[in-house]
Amino acid sequence: MFTGSIVALVTPMKKDGSIDYDALHKLVEWHISSDTDALVVTGTTGESATLTDEEKFDITTRVVQQVAKRIPVIAGTGTASTHHTIELTRKAQAAGADAALIVTPYAIKPSQNGLYEHYKAIAEKVTLPIILYNVPGRTACDLLPETVKRLSQIKNIIGIKEATGKLERGIEIAQLCGKNFAIYSGDDATALGLLLDGAQGIISVTSNVAPRKMHDLCKAALTGNKALAEKLNAELMPLHIKLFLESNPVPSKWALHKMGLIPEGIRLPLLPLDAKYHAELEKALLETGCLHEKAIT
Repeated sequence: MFTGSIVALVTPMKKDGSIDYDALHKLVEWHISSDTDALVVTGTTGESATLTDEEKFDITTRVVQQVAKRIPVIAGTGTASTHHTIELTRKAQAAGADAALIVTPYAIKPSQNGLYEHYKAIAEKVTLPIILYNVPGRTACDLLPETVKRLSQIKNIIGIKEATGKLERGIEIAQLCGKNFAIYSGDDATALGLLLDGAQGIISVTSNVAPRKMHDLCKAALTGNKALAEKLNAELMPLHIKLFLESNPVPSKWALHKMGLIPEGIRLPLLPLDAKYHAELEKALLETGCLHEKAIT
């Protein structure tokens, strides 16, 4: 299982929207030096919906080669199409990813049986470990605990990123699926509660801008140091909240640009963070010490 602070990595882009591979390289090294426990590339936070298949394969290949097994690399491969998702997951496996993070099909609103058959079909076509990803607030599709239980019985479906923000949901899944099925929080603001109740880690937006402190928070929670974990979580709460002033990853990319870590590029239909939120987010960055961070050159 993958454990700890797993960053849902942004995709650095130049002002014209093209991918900045130099900035990506520096960002990955910064995360490794900051003790980030694993990377998720080409996920929702990485603007997967606006990346081409070729870009996704290129990003995954480059990051896998750069990381060279120092930490796990998980590729986001989920789409609304089962066939397309199989293709992308096969490509991620060929690129050397350690696992695939697969979001529920968005907009289509399949039944629970449809979701089961979707994930089953993907799992049968690859040997790559698969992490389910449930984020109904963005997909209009909720992967229910009983369906997760059925899916957990498929050998290479190893866990779920549960991003409803409901602590009871994660606990129910853990009870249904047992200790060999990993639970990852996908909601930074509520993640600590799930970690203290047995989750294996956080697939995190906040880790983009505060990687070391998020690693320390996860380590404290996973080793039973509740007091330290609660202290670190309280310190990080301004970021947990302010990094969602607009749709993710808009605030995260603005914050990383403000920190001097990436250019300001983002792809339509997303736009750079509205100026009315700049002061709020900058205040949160200052409060958490993030504006003092520097990229590795």
